[in-house]
Amino acid sequence: MQWLNQQAVTEHLTMQSAIDTIENLLHLQAEHPSWIKSPERLVIETFSEDLINNNISKHSAGSHLSMPATIYDGAQEYTAVKLVTICPDNPSRNLPTTNAIITVSDNATGEVLAVMDGVYITQVRTAALSGIATKYMAKVDCQSVVVIGCGGMAYEQLHAVLTVRPAIKTVYLWNRNVAGAEQFKAQFARDYSQWNVEFQVCAQIDDAIKNADIINLATRATHGLFSVDQIKTDVHINAVGAYLPSMKEVSNDVIENSSMTVVDDLAGCHHEAGDLIQADEAANCTWSWDQLSGNLQALVTGKLTKTEASKTQAANIETNITVFKSVGAASFDAAVALYIAKCAQKQKLGTSLC
Repeated sequence: MQWLNQQAVTEHLTMQSAIDTIENLLHLQAEHPSWIKSPERLVIETFSEDLINNNISKHSAGSHLSMPATIYDGAQEYTAVKLVTICPDNPSRNLPTTNAIITVSDNATGEVLAVMDGVYITQVRTAALSGIATKYMAKVDCQSVVVIGCGGMAYEQLHAVLTVRPAIKTVYLWNRNVAGAEQFKAQFARDYSQWNVEFQVCAQIDDAIKNADIINLATRATHGLFSVDQIKTDVHINAVGAYLPSMKEVSNDVIENSSMTVVDDLAGCHHEAGDLIQADEAANCTWSWDQLSGNLQALVTGKLTKTEASKTQAANIETNITVFKSVGAASFDAAVALYIAKCAQKQKLGTSLC
């Protein structure tokens, strides 16, 4: 059994390998649905609003997630289990908001092959999903992207978009705290110097989004952050925050005026994607779940195209706005963790625990 700390995982997991691994998983899942089993994840809210309102706790509400999945690759079957704790107060402690650990086991023997830090895997696989969506949904000649919410998830989100749209030259940044955007700019330029992009930190969200070809959202917002008349009519949106029904980043009018709306995991989004749940439930919004274009698997396998997607949307939509909503699924983590575990076996990575 190998222990792989965050440094070991970071050194051997590239964005392109994560994108390729997840695309391969989606093809495998389409061809052999029974080979991948990914039950809905268990989510337990921590420091609930009742506790906070009664002054029992000074902590912000967070959550703990348990995410198991099995993958049969045609020769062997494996189980990966990710345990995640989300602590919104951690940035003030100079700690990551998301803490996670993943185990990978061989189902034939029950042997645990690897235990690894799951923070970077979570960031990269989440970003890889947005990268895949951008690859198939965004226009090919994108020149700019805006990062809304400059927290830990945002670094890899931007990295993924630049990986699939390397011609991008301008990156707009907006954060509720401008200092956070400046810190993001400095850190990204240092860690990802291969991308020759110009950063513009914007004090107002309107200035950040108005010229962007791609919008990356990774916030804990509870209300839509902008309206449809503030963005370009052919913009692509990656929304990876708002992971609870009470949260919302994408306004109802943006959703109902989108020509294509795709999710990563349908079951998970029905329960957790606040953006879409609230749009479906709002009396003054015309969008409903039956207008959903499809999922990422259909996009990757070619069963869903932008032309086909427009047929499921309202007939009066005149924009080419595309929206990708992601809440994550254990199968994505499992695929990337299994890739790292196999690398560890072949290359003798990490520390042997037995």
